[in-house]
Amino acid sequence: MNEFRDRQGERMSAGYSPSYDNDKSVLAFRGIPISELKNHGILQALTTEANEWEPRVVSTEVVRAQEEWEAVDTIQPETGSQANSEQPGQLISFSEALQYFQTVDLSSFKKRIQPTIRRTGLAALRHYLFGPPKLHQGLREERDLVLTIAQCGLDSQDPVHGRVLQTIYKKLTGSKFDCALHGDHWEDLGFQGANPATDLRGAGFLALLHLLYLVMDSKTLLMAQEIFRLSRHHIQQFPFCLMSVNITHIAIQALREECLSRECNRQQKVIPVVNSFYAATFLHLAHVWRTQRKTISDSSFVLKDLEVLAKKSPRRLLKTLELYLARVSKGQASLLGAQKCCGPEAPPFKDLTFTGKSDLQPHSS
Repeated sequence: MNEFRDRQGERMSAGYSPSYDNDKSVLAFRGIPISELKNHGILQALTTEANEWEPRVVSTEVVRAQEEWEAVDTIQPETGSQANSEQPGQLISFSEALQYFQTVDLSSFKKRIQPTIRRTGLAALRHYLFGPPKLHQGLREERDLVLTIAQCGLDSQDPVHGRVLQTIYKKLTGSKFDCALHGDHWEDLGFQGANPATDLRGAGFLALLHLLYLVMDSKTLLMAQEIFRLSRHHIQQFPFCLMSVNITHIAIQALREECLSRECNRQQKVIPVVNSFYAATFLHLAHVWRTQRKTISDSSFVLKDLEVLAKKSPRRLLKTLELYLARVSKGQASLLGAQKCCGPEAPPFKDLTFTGKSDLQPHSS
């Protein structure tokens, strides 16, 4: 036995060429160390078995490219998608975004809100005697939610926040593809810089929710697109999203000053009233901008008078919005074009014209 082992060791030390059986289908070798495979053609033999199979050598670049391709998410359609709502690329509705804020913990932001304006002395007495009614007790939690959302900033790491931004971009531009959350393309929508978060001062995430409401509600989408086109006029251009943020700030102030309490009490709702008030105020700004041929140099004047009128006559603005949307749905009116209806009904903007001044920068709460 020892002599047999010695002979085997001598054969290995002297080199060993592998042999094949008769049908060449099996490679016969014994006692070959792994380190010797490269010296004896074993690897080459493995690639030429009976069926002459040749393994494909895949480079690391190909593997990496394949992994990157497989990681690409399928683009979701705007409507009718049954995909998971958390997947990037799918639009988000206003109700879904609102539900997110209704379920997430906002206690740290709620501590910052001041639900109503504090009045003292004669101003408090005058408001008590002649001011609007107080908001019903059962509606105050909904009001506080609106003001709390206005304290929240934009978190680009939050998937819901990102979907809100993506939806606004797609609806206004008509794009079917996602875009970067930071970049110069946001300036095209009317933000001041590449990061929309820097323009939400004084209105918080509520400003983005209002834009989302405007573009995702079928009744106001056409209006939003028309105002957006007006904002890109070669002479009358203005920063669409920044102007919207200012209007959201007006809505916040009107809510805190109880200017909307009467309408909220009548409808027994707060959020729908605030949304409609925002849309009505934006519609009125666009009408004044177009008919009075305003330019960016007039923006502060227009915003100041817009705030005065909105707080003084919220019901008037809401009625104007209602009439306008009714006529648009029938194809009888267009914000940017001529009136299509020449019947006895007066245009809804007949008596709503004014000028004024306000700073384009969002005011602090």
